[in-house]
Amino acid sequence: MAVNIKHQKHLAARRSSQLRRQKRGRKKIFGYPERPRLVVTRSARHMVAQVIDDVAGVTLVSASTMEQDVRALDGDKTAKAARVGELVGQRAKDAGIEQVVFDRAGNQYHGRVAAVADGARKAGLSL
Repeated sequence: MAVNIKHQKHLAARRSSQLRRQKRGRKKIFGYPERPRLVVTRSARHMVAQVIDDVAGVTLVSASTMEQDVRALDGDKTAKAARVGELVGQRAKDAGIEQVVFDRAGNQYHGRVAAVADGARKAGLSL
């Protein structure tokens, strides 16, 4: 049983570290109506990208790997993350959004997080 408690403490420490990094970045990053915030949420299995107007407190567009057309793709998680970036970029362009502020939410700009950003750039968004 002691191993389980140790593991829980480890997970709690990791989560608090990520929240601290996220809060540090959020002090500098804010989404305005003319340049909203593109936030990337990363889990072990999925990626979610949302374009958020922080002034109004609303999500303008979003895309995730849980959508049927992205789930059907062959390839690894990085390829699916790139497709999520393309989808959110395409939907943002359709909504009239040209520029966004990229919020990596405490994650390293590496791997799947970078793939979402590259996909959004490929769709025509300026990060």
